[in-house]
Amino acid sequence: MADHICPWWLGYLLVSPLRRLLENPEKLLSPFVRQGMTVVDYGCAMGFFTLPMARMVGSNGKVIAVDIQEKMLIRLRQRAERTGLLDRIQPARPEDVGKLKDGVVDFGAAIHVVHELSEPKTFFLDMRRVLKPGGKLLVVEPSFHVSRADFEESIKCAVTAGFTPTIDAVTAGRAQVLQ
Repeated sequence: MADHICPWWLGYLLVSPLRRLLENPEKLLSPFVRQGMTVVDYGCAMGFFTLPMARMVGSNGKVIAVDIQEKMLIRLRQRAERTGLLDRIQPARPEDVGKLKDGVVDFGAAIHVVHELSEPKTFFLDMRRVLKPGGKLLVVEPSFHVSRADFEESIKCAVTAGFTPTIDAVTAGRAQVLQ
């Protein structure tokens, strides 16, 4: 796993409407995200998945949108305000996840981000702790960028942190749902 961070300016490409042709957020997330849930979007960037999740959780739900780069979070706030979803989104830094109470999150998503983490074990331990019993974590990596072997290493790291891979079907390249 690399210690590489996607440049903030690439975030503009990541929120391109053309991306929906390859990755449809609603299709990918609808089996897992429901009204009233608290979800974590880890590595949210400018909100390609965050905003759809905010719509899915409804006015009684919350999306904790985590990113290491303040410029990404600033742009996410602007996009959320423009779409009227800011009240459902809580921008956060990675260290904020470690401060959450145990068992307060229904679902977590780590989409195209685990390969960028310098401490993936810490991430998986934090997510395991904050998930409610029965809560799930979706890990998706880009198959053009992350080898199968590296993806399997990430899943082994998650298992070491206490997760169990599920048999949930996911419409994405390298993807695994963990519980």
